[in-house]
Amino acid sequence: MGKSTAKRLRHLRAVSARKLVVMSFYADPSFFVLLFVAVVGAAVLGLLEKPLKWYGLVASLFFVALLFMNDVRQLACFVLFLASSAAGCALIMRTPKSKWSFRIALAFTLYPLVVCKVSGAFDASLLGFAGISYLTFKATQVVIEVHDGIIERMSPSDWLCFIVFFPVFTSGPIDRSRRFVEDLHATRSRDEYAGLLARGIVLIAAGMVYKMVIAAYIFRLYDPHGWGNAGLGVELWQQVIIAYQYGLYLFFDFAGYSLMAMGASYCFGIRTPRNFRAPFLAVDIKDFWNRWHITLSFWLRDFVFMRFSRFALKHKLFKKRLRVAQCGFMVNMLLMGAWHGLSADYLLYGLFHGVLLAATEAFQKTKFYKAHKKELWFRGVSWFVTMQVVFFGFALFSGQITRLACGA
Repeated sequence: MGKSTAKRLRHLRAVSARKLVVMSFYADPSFFVLLFVAVVGAAVLGLLEKPLKWYGLVASLFFVALLFMNDVRQLACFVLFLASSAAGCALIMRTPKSKWSFRIALAFTLYPLVVCKVSGAFDASLLGFAGISYLTFKATQVVIEVHDGIIERMSPSDWLCFIVFFPVFTSGPIDRSRRFVEDLHATRSRDEYAGLLARGIVLIAAGMVYKMVIAAYIFRLYDPHGWGNAGLGVELWQQVIIAYQYGLYLFFDFAGYSLMAMGASYCFGIRTPRNFRAPFLAVDIKDFWNRWHITLSFWLRDFVFMRFSRFALKHKLFKKRLRVAQCGFMVNMLLMGAWHGLSADYLLYGLFHGVLLAATEAFQKTKFYKAHKKELWFRGVSWFVTMQVVFFGFALFSGQITRLACGA
């Protein structure tokens, strides 16, 4: 397959991107020109110590309109999602303690994503639009926390600002509504906003270097191909290199996007949380998920793992707490895989990390781990092993393993 494969992959990605949206956020030059104009307006208001809520909402609606301008189907799907999730939120706001209201509100919020993922497994992608996975988790968080009594009230305009906030619309980071609304209504001094603006600009510049320089360079080297006719050692080494190239490309591309999304958010007065924290320094797989795609892993931890664990303990599904945690990790990571898509690659990726987290949980209960966990040699070995399984996971995620298994 060789270089021609990489060229075909680039062509297919470019064609897919053109079909999906009219303007790619944090990729197209036109986006950066418009972002600059929007940030200038936000800077003027912020430095004059004026609130940014309504300006940010208008800017977000403008960018979302551009995103779907040439795709009426996606625009219709987005409007349907917005109406459905807004209805769910309104219902749970009226009767927050009602279990039936909670279930109906969750159904209203989740069904577009479920239909999108299930149909996507059959190459249909019904009700799908750019950003549906991230927006669904944001809307679901509001429904759950209203039902739990954590959110007592949230105005429709605050909810709309939270859902459509354009810097994080397509790919996160996944913010939390309470933190977002607090920033949305904050009245900042000129010096405080100037600090946010400066940091935002630096984050955008750093993200551009990550995504457009480092990730682009790695992608030029990325040449996925099947098992060749060379010796076992040579072919295996080539596949290892491919896995590492993809993993590094994925990190710099997504981390670069996340930095730019954070930076743009800061310019609009919103302190969007970080998504990566030196993930390749992780010394075990639990540490890795505290550093990689942080807002997704923490969302799943809070709204899937913890709720499953409480349910399992309350109903005494398992005799030991260790089994509760292990099953919680499996459920958590399988859902993470399905959230990416109902393909074998994504589901295997989720299952793989679920098994790793369950095994790590058991290992960290042993006397051997507790006796050596702070020793330098142990941390070094643990880091090396962790990196190998992490990059093997990337090989699953990219489809490299299934291609090899199918003889491609």
